[in-house]
Amino acid sequence: MINIDASRLDHKTVNDLLRNANGDCTVTGCCGQRFIAAGLSDKRVAIEGVPGNALGAYLNGASITVNSNAQDAVGDTMNNGSIIVRGNVGDAAGYAMRGGKIMVKGNAGYRAGIHMKQYREKIPVMIIGGSAGSFLGEYQAGGIIIVLGLDGGKRIVGNFPCTGMHGGKMFLRSDCAGIKFPQQVTARRALDGDLNEIRGLLSEYCRIFGFDFEGVISSVFTVVTPDGNNPYKQMYVAN
Repeated sequence: MINIDASRLDHKTVNDLLRNANGDCTVTGCCGQRFIAAGLSDKRVAIEGVPGNALGAYLNGASITVNSNAQDAVGDTMNNGSIIVRGNVGDAAGYAMRGGKIMVKGNAGYRAGIHMKQYREKIPVMIIGGSAGSFLGEYQAGGIIIVLGLDGGKRIVGNFPCTGMHGGKMFLRSDCAGIKFPQQVTARRALDGDLNEIRGLLSEYCRIFGFDFEGVISSVFTVVTPDGNNPYKQMYVAN
């Protein structure tokens, strides 16, 4: 494992060192450097400290683990690979992601999963262990968003979830009482068949972060899907 001490380096230097490294890397002393591992396809990267905006943007197969929090736009337009964050993430995590997985132990800010999409075999996944801010899944066009509410005490999602949603699925580990969804989506209690779709994903998540899988999967979930006559689909999907 190659160590890159980022404590006195700017983001360009850090990324040049990552791209040119002959093997997996640990980045220590990270403090807000942007675009770390952008477009990377062939390495495992562990980060100590807090990376800046657009961590793993356009990621194309690499695996990133952050042993702290991360800032905004984690996994912006990522294509493949995985990003594991053992703390919280800022706004717009998974913006326009089209493949791969983002797994967050803690909370996510506003607009997580905005414009998330999928194409053929590429089905992006984002799992948030705590709660998510307002506009979760805004204009979601594909993929799977799961929010588990494991932090307890907070409402699982903020205001205006699923605004403009026209594809994909969202699973919220809650009965969602008091949460207002837009008319263009259907929110209902998840059945066993629905939960079977995400059992493997939740098992992987619980293994990574040390949660009890049976305790998580046995709770009430709400599944949210767009209605077939959703007008947003006509705006974004060609017939």
